[in-house]
Amino acid sequence: MSILCLDVGDKTIGVAVSDPLEIIARGVGQFRRDESEQAKEIEYIRGLISQYGVNKVVVGLPINMGGEEGSQAKKIRSFTDNLSSKIDVPVILADERLSTVAAERVLREAKMSPLKRRRVRDKIAATVILQSYLDFQRS
Repeated sequence: MSILCLDVGDKTIGVAVSDPLEIIARGVGQFRRDESEQAKEIEYIRGLISQYGVNKVVVGLPINMGGEEGSQAKKIRSFTDNLSSKIDVPVILADERLSTVAAERVLREAKMSPLKRRRVRDKIAATVILQSYLDFQRS
């Protein structure tokens, strides 16, 4: 089985998945959000769960550097509550502090143009979140 990770933003959702042994995360894509069409988002996520044989979904929770949750974290909690009620696998929230910063650093080191970075940033951030989660689970 695999673990699916979602980096949920206002405009896009980055997607990563683990290998079946739950050791390595890899980015598999990102998709544009349409919050007025949350049913379509849920159907897309259900398809990913089926496609990758997922037994757990990890969603990045944006906590600020002081450890408090802001307005974006409230949106994510609402999203995950809705998602949890519509899928048959557990949904886990994981601290995503600095995941976008780490993703941006990786993309800069790869010398990607700003346009290309924008196209994959959320997918890479989801990969960073999932890899951190996997590493924590093993330790």
